[in-house]
Amino acid sequence: MTRKRFSPLLAVLPVALLTPAVLAQSATIVYKCPGNVYTSDRELTAKQAADQGCKVIEGTPITVIQGRPPTPRPASGAAAAATPRPPEARIDPAAQRARDNDSRRILEAELRREEERLAELRKEYNNGEPERQGNERNYQKYLDRVADLKSGIARKESDIAAIKRELAKLPP
Repeated sequence: MTRKRFSPLLAVLPVALLTPAVLAQSATIVYKCPGNVYTSDRELTAKQAADQGCKVIEGTPITVIQGRPPTPRPASGAAAAATPRPPEARIDPAAQRARDNDSRRILEAELRREEERLAELRKEYNNGEPERQGNERNYQKYLDRVADLKSGIARKESDIAAIKRELAKLPP
C-alpha cells in the first residue's frame, strides 16, 4: 500500500490564487480630476469620472490634506502708516509728549554718564601707556590691562553713538 504524501504547497495554493482577487476588490481607485481635485471610487463612479475628464492614478492612494488659505499681510511702508488706528488705541498727544520728554531726559542722563566714564577710561589709558600698578610685576598682566582699557574705550564709544542715534529718533 502506497501512501500519498500531503504537500504543504497544495494547501497554500488556493489561498495564493484568491489573494490578488481579494486585494483588487479592496483597493481604492483614485481619480485626479481637472483643477487638481482628487476623488476616490467611493465618491464617483467610473462613468462619472470619465464624463468629468478625470484620470485614474495608479499605485498607492494619495492623501490630500486641505490647508487653510494664507492670511493677508498688512501693507508695509507709507500705506501701513496711513491706516488709522481705532479710537481706543490712540494716545493723547499731551501724554505722548510727556513720554517723549521723559525718554529724552533719561537718554540725556545716560549719555552724560557714558561720556564721563569714557573720559575716565581715556585718562587711565593715557594714549596706550597707562601707569603700571603694583600687582603688575608681570609685564603680561600690564599688557592685558592695556588691551582691556582699549576695548572698553571702543565699547563706550559705540554705546555713546547708539544713545545719540536713539536721541535723534525722538521728536524735538
